[in-house]
Amino acid sequence: MYQYRLEKVAKVFGRQQVAVEGIDLEVQRGEKLALIGPSGAGKTTLFRMLNCTLRPTSGRLWVNGDEVAELHGKRLREVRRKIGTVYQQHNLVPRLRVIHNVLSGNLGSWSTMRSLLSLLRPLEVELAYGALRQVGIAEKIFSRTDELSGGQQQRVAIARVLIQDPDVILADEPVSSVDPSLASAMVKLLLDISEQTHKTLLINLHSVDLALAYFPRVIGIKKGVVLFDLSPEKISDSLLEDLYSGHLPDNQQDKVPDEEPSSLVYH
Repeated sequence: MYQYRLEKVAKVFGRQQVAVEGIDLEVQRGEKLALIGPSGAGKTTLFRMLNCTLRPTSGRLWVNGDEVAELHGKRLREVRRKIGTVYQQHNLVPRLRVIHNVLSGNLGSWSTMRSLLSLLRPLEVELAYGALRQVGIAEKIFSRTDELSGGQQQRVAIARVLIQDPDVILADEPVSSVDPSLASAMVKLLLDISEQTHKTLLINLHSVDLALAYFPRVIGIKKGVVLFDLSPEKISDSLLEDLYSGHLPDNQQDKVPDEEPSSLVYH
């Protein structure tokens, strides 16, 4: 069964700003795929439609067989709870302790009273500890979040998604704010979690190298349109040149050669 199915999905802001244009896409349960493309290509907008925080302007989008246009109220909230999103900016509360930020993954299923009680005295401590152990920072459970490094904060954000226990993990540029060696470790962590828990993983990456090295399926998006949807070995230099014409992927910014663009090497 498909986790996602998109038919001619488009998103237009205002009258003329087309962010996503006519995307057809199918994602099966348990798949792991990476999206690449220049800044402003529409990848984040696409993710916001996939986590049901934005509705398409036109076209049809199904999540687990449910058409999003027909979801409202309680049913829409239930679908959203099964989709966990890891954001570039972490979206943590800096002054709270790590345990509180991790347990906020339960907010979609806890009552308001239970959530407030947990702020006074954390509930389900063992659950939070287990999630933090999975991401490798269990010893930070009672630390203030703003005292952690950027990489540790990103691990807290991933632990929060684990607490939510979604069917799908959407990671929107989750490693763009960390150094390259840590970025690789973070991508491997997300892949390991996806493999161990049988969760579908879609990740939006600036780094072409990481996408090609770790993901069996890579989708290139430019100006809101899917340019290619291929396995890494079928993605040629010319395809990447077309994708990034007028741009360079972040991991190539310091590698601009003297030759013509056709000689660029992306992997």
